[in-house]
Order: sequence, then structure tokens, then C-alpha cells
Amino acid sequence: MTRISLTVDGANVSDDVEPRMLLVQYLREKLGKTGTVIGCDTSNCGACTVHLNGTSVKSCNVLAVQADGAEVTTIEGLARDGQLHPVQEAFRECHGLQCGFCTPGMIMQSVDLLSTNPNPSEEEIRLGLEGNLCRCTGYHNIVRAVQHAASQGATS
Repeated sequence: MTRISLTVDGANVSDDVEPRMLLVQYLREKLGKTGTVIGCDTSNCGACTVHLNGTSVKSCNVLAVQADGAEVTTIEGLARDGQLHPVQEAFRECHGLQCGFCTPGMIMQSVDLLSTNPNPSEEEIRLGLEGNLCRCTGYHNIVRAVQHAASQGATS
């Protein structure tokens, strides 16, 4: 077992973990952050995307021990004071989801995209979301949601 300490959604946590435990498993099984979805376990789908020190990562591709000392934000950590994050709100308003399985990862990747490019073109949005797969929507409303969030100034 290895002792790790990190900040998850603003809360400091410390735990003993198996060195082989994935960050997605740690978040879901140890911390109950089930909004971080286990999709493919091969980093192909992006459903498990979280922010690690402010940058989006696929948490099925990161060991929990690699996050030692880091700050992690999950989909549950985006909302503040009972208010959805502007990107979450844009996905709701623009119907940027269908079954909802990919939505947490799409939102986390979109927040990261807008933090580095606050006014992306449609092509830049599609490229920015390239590693996140949706099997239901055809991406049109997801792109619209990101465009709407950008127009509302959602950059963090």
C-alpha cells in the first residue's frame, strides 16, 4: 500500500492505495465520486475525464499514486454554491446530452478547452473534443452547448 494525499473537489483527502489502483477507481470506489464514469478502461472514450492540476486527463490512464499532491476536480466539483457551472448549464440548455453516459467527460473536456480557447470555432471545438466519444447525439448539440457556454463567457 502507498499513502497518497491530494485535494479532490476542494477537500483534502489522504488514503492508502494499491500502487496499481487507477485514479478513476480511487475517485469512484474510495471517494464515491461516481459522476466520473468508467467507460472503456483504455483511454479511448473520455467518459472518465477529470481535471488534474487544472488540465483534463482521462482518469483511467492515471494511477492514483501519480495524483499524490495534486488537485483533482471531478464533474461533482464544478458546481458552486448550488449553481451549475456555466458549461453544465449550457449542456442542459442546449440538450447536449442524450443517454448521459459521456456527458461528465464531455463537460470536463469542454471546460478545459474553454480555459485555453475562450472563443473557439466549431472546428476547434470538434478537435478539442476529439478524444471524447458519444454514441447517441451525433455531437451537434454538444458543439452548440460549448458555443453557447463560450458566448456566455464560461472560461473557468
